Amino acid sequence: MFKIIKYSFFDLMRSRWSYIYFFFYLLLGFSILFLNSDIAKSIIILMNIIIVLVPLIGTIFGVMFYYNSVEFSRLLLAQPIKRKTIFLGQYLGLSLALSASIFFGLGIPFLLYGLINSGYIINFLTLMAVGLLLTFIFTAISFNIALHNEDKIKGFGISVLVWLLLAIVYDGFFLIGMIVFNSYPLEKFALIATLFNPIDLSRILIILKLDFSALLGYTGAVLNQFYGTNLGMLYSYLILMAWIILPVQFMIKKSEKRDF
Repeated sequence: MFKIIKYSFFDLMRSRWSYIYFFFYLLLGFSILFLNSDIAKSIIILMNIIIVLVPLIGTIFGVMFYYNSVEFSRLLLAQPIKRKTIFLGQYLGLSLALSASIFFGLGIPFLLYGLINSGYIINFLTLMAVGLLLTFIFTAISFNIALHNEDKIKGFGISVLVWLLLAIVYDGFFLIGMIVFNSYPLEKFALIATLFNPIDLSRILIILKLDFSALLGYTGAVLNQFYGTNLGMLYSYLILMAWIILPVQFMIKKSEKRDF
């Protein structure tokens, strides 16, 4: 498996899309820091960008990588290699390559602007951890979409639709529900609803870490009471890990059944 991970990782790192992805974050980091000259404010701005952009790129890159590597996958399938090893290796190679672009693309500007001595290094590392987890989550989801759809156009369409559903539509329905049923106790509903959307859960984790729970009103106080504790933080990270493990398991099962 290590050889497949290594090949997929370096193959993608040599791709022009990886350079574009890396330099985009590099330029983004320098631009935000140049305009703000404040690491704390820059982290807040980055939160809003990463929460939306990382899932989108993860899904698109995942689907694109899968379809572009179909012939290579068929070649590997002709060898005495388990299907689990092939697709898990490709998934990990892609996820690690995308994660490296994010980490170094944003890490370099912040380090040069004095992140280590700023007192905000924990907040920045939390932001990076969430970004990397979202990368692994949505790359796994995109592999599942591609494995279930041989048609490239359909696969790309569904991947964008899934991103829209989780990044935008889900929040819309959540807010409507909170407004319509505002006379009812919705604390438990708010807690449960966040578990079904890794983007919302990631956003809440970062907001609570940056101590901006007041922006969420009374619901924010309830969420802070649960997720703000060490146990709550651990629980939320475990939920995000589950969002990685379950799609990966589905991906492995589908790859073993699919006729290539």
